[in-house]
Amino acid sequence: MKPYLRLFDFSQKVDYKIEILAGLTVAMTMIPESLSFAILAGFPPLSGLYAAFIMGLVASVLGGRPGLISGGAGATVIVLIALMQSHGIEYVFAAVALAGVLQILVGLFKLGKFIRLVPQPVMFGFVNGLAVVIFMAQLEQFQTVTNGEAAWLSGNPLYIMAGLVALTIGIVFLWPRLSKTIPPSLVAIVIVSLFVFMLNIDTKTVKDIASVSGGFPPFHIPNIPVSWDALQVVFPYALIMAGVGLTEGLLTLNLVDEITGTKGSGNRECIAQGGANILNGFFTGMGGCPMIAQTLVNLSAGARARLSGIIAAFTILIIILVGAPVIERVPMAALTGVMIMVAIGTFEWTSFKILNKMPRQDVLVMALVAIITVWLHNLALAVLIGVIISALVFAWDSAIRIRARKYIDEKGVKHYEIYGPLFFGSATTFTEKFDVLNDPSEVVIDFRDSRVADMSGIEALNKLTERYQKVNKKLHLRHLSEDCRLLLKNAEGVIVVNILEDPTYHVASDK
Repeated sequence: MKPYLRLFDFSQKVDYKIEILAGLTVAMTMIPESLSFAILAGFPPLSGLYAAFIMGLVASVLGGRPGLISGGAGATVIVLIALMQSHGIEYVFAAVALAGVLQILVGLFKLGKFIRLVPQPVMFGFVNGLAVVIFMAQLEQFQTVTNGEAAWLSGNPLYIMAGLVALTIGIVFLWPRLSKTIPPSLVAIVIVSLFVFMLNIDTKTVKDIASVSGGFPPFHIPNIPVSWDALQVVFPYALIMAGVGLTEGLLTLNLVDEITGTKGSGNRECIAQGGANILNGFFTGMGGCPMIAQTLVNLSAGARARLSGIIAAFTILIIILVGAPVIERVPMAALTGVMIMVAIGTFEWTSFKILNKMPRQDVLVMALVAIITVWLHNLALAVLIGVIISALVFAWDSAIRIRARKYIDEKGVKHYEIYGPLFFGSATTFTEKFDVLNDPSEVVIDFRDSRVADMSGIEALNKLTERYQKVNKKLHLRHLSEDCRLLLKNAEGVIVVNILEDPTYHVASDK
């Protein structure tokens, strides 16, 4: 029997060996990150590992696409720090579970498709900013904490750390030239760990972050009062966490789609992510979402199926149960080197090649999204601002492009053929196109190459009609699309406008 398995939603063969090795590599890189974010937020360290296991398993089995890795992500945990400090961990667990419910609702109502509204410059800025964030996060490993204060390493500890990181990067870079059977990241972690162990080198290890030993995730109902006051406390955090998680998750899904040339399901990913977070809330996990860095580690190792994510999740569980003594001896330098290579691979270097070919507004959006991502570490806010700016730029560009072709036919009727959408941005320019006083007694506005898009467009038509009526001139609307006609019809109760041929209305239309 061939060593392939069709484990995913696409008709593509996948090698067991690649999937298993990729899963082991992902687990190695996920453990220190989950622990670090849990400690940063003031959670018990095991809450981070439980989140990595639960998110990883549920999302890999039920998620929107193969190859996507989920875990205890910093993007969602950071949102909960203030709630942790003000009300304690029980409220955090409740917020995580409620966020899961909201995410499931987004998936059920098929709102995941709105990720299509994210323009390419925003994606470039998001990915580039994220690459910088991943790289900068690794610099913390070159610090030591003494009496509660962080200080940079110096002397031999610095040289050892830098040397081991350089060795890791060198192995990751050179190993694919020797063999593509085993993921270079896993090879680098194993070699550097053996090197440190055999030579008894004194350097920072996983154990210096926190202990990873424990039991199965315990079932626990969040101990908070069931009341309106408690909901008012929890709901805002749950809403923000759900939004941040879905934004990062759907953007990661889009990124994997581009890399693999396949198509995932955003709505299915929303439901899987929500289900995993509900379990996190009731099994003492800190919650999470898809993780871009670990997803890229997984893809670079050659994984394309769900199996690698399942292996990564169960590897983390086994480490918690029995493997802690071994994993705690892995040097942080090896993991740091792997993540630095992930940062380099994440960066969209092609964005520099096309920089001088992009419109200036797109360059501005890309740079702004990257800066916000790096400065605030808030991926959802960066993307939201980028989308808003892109939308405003598009609206302005569309507003100034509306134009009219004018001519008078053999019957003395003046025609205005409108090109471009009539909406809030173009309403003023549209109105300025008409010469009401000097126009003949009958005027036709032709919307064959235009459409009325919103209430501002309707109001512009209404005011224009009133101006023509005051000078005893008749105005016709022609070639309105069905959606425009419906829009005008629905506005009857608000303004004096109608699309029917009725002399009692201010606006008439001709088919």
